[in-house]
Amino acid sequence: MRLLWILTLVQGILAMRVFARMARTATGSRIVPVPDQEANAGTVSVLVPVLDEAHRIEPCLAGLAAQGSAVREVIVADGGSTDTTVNIVQQAAQHDPRLRVVNAAPVPAGVNGKAHGLAVAATQMSPKTQWVLVMDADVRAAPPLVAALLAKAADENIKVLSAATRQRLSGPAEGVIHPSMLATLVYRFGIPGHIVHHVEEVQANGQCLLVHRDALAAVGGFDVVLRANAEDVTLVRTLVKAGYSAGFFEAGDLVEVEMYQSWREAWDGWSRSLPMRDRFSTWRLPVALAEVVLVQAAPLLLWPVLLVAFGPTNPLAMVQGGLVIARCGVLAGMRRAYIAPPGTYWLSPLVDLAVACRLIDMARRQRFTWRGRSLETGDSR
Repeated sequence: MRLLWILTLVQGILAMRVFARMARTATGSRIVPVPDQEANAGTVSVLVPVLDEAHRIEPCLAGLAAQGSAVREVIVADGGSTDTTVNIVQQAAQHDPRLRVVNAAPVPAGVNGKAHGLAVAATQMSPKTQWVLVMDADVRAAPPLVAALLAKAADENIKVLSAATRQRLSGPAEGVIHPSMLATLVYRFGIPGHIVHHVEEVQANGQCLLVHRDALAAVGGFDVVLRANAEDVTLVRTLVKAGYSAGFFEAGDLVEVEMYQSWREAWDGWSRSLPMRDRFSTWRLPVALAEVVLVQAAPLLLWPVLLVAFGPTNPLAMVQGGLVIARCGVLAGMRRAYIAPPGTYWLSPLVDLAVACRLIDMARRQRFTWRGRSLETGDSR
């Protein structure tokens, strides 16, 4: 019984941290459509790193082709595709002179392939480029996206921001796994919509990341994240550490993504980067993972046990019940992050404990494998 009281006390302390963070970030702003501004014409280079993306690159290129005058060029950096990715890009380039493909192969051993592709593409940018937009091949951009990103950066007077993309899920199984993983970010960082000034507050999404060229050059470009596991987060943390403020905002229907083709890909792929362990990680990472375990995941297991053992009016059971109700509220609030999620979305808290254990396991690792490539990150400690 004493152990239960100690556990509940620790839960209470961590829960106050989590819910204070959520309350503090509850009223944020979003990226919204704006008219294309002629003053921004030709200021953006879009960099798209690819590797065997034939099955999903065409919608990405179509979305970029529909962007306004702000886009000077779209550089696709191929890391050694063995499918028809390069042919698809070359065919699309016949209809859009802003588009071209560069060879980023071979990727050096032990290096993050995406970061390497971005570093190669950056060397090919026009000298007239002012802004660099990193976009993944699975992203679908609405025509006003780039103009809206530039307007948000100008309004907030910041030089780096990224968008919380709306998600398309592959099916019922991913409908359980993915939302549970996304919830860990809400518990750890709060709700998107704010500018941060401290490394430990950084959220970033490399699927749609805009950074001013001067700021990027000031920290050493993409070379500084060549051995990072979560290159997007580490890059933005590097910028914030250098004194730049960073924004992370929802963008509604302006941008969407289908990250994974199955629940297994989500389980293997996203859990690899989700702990966000890098050279900036401190004692806050284990505390954040403890918040995920004790405040997000454990109550759903403990509540029914305590109900049966002590009854609904027992203080320990009431605390667990309150945390379960809060988890349901987070789930309801996250619904807008998904496009037509399957009904299994509402069952995602059932896998919270498994997800939490997975993140702890991945946070301990320094060697990772993704798409057949191994990375022994030199950016962790």
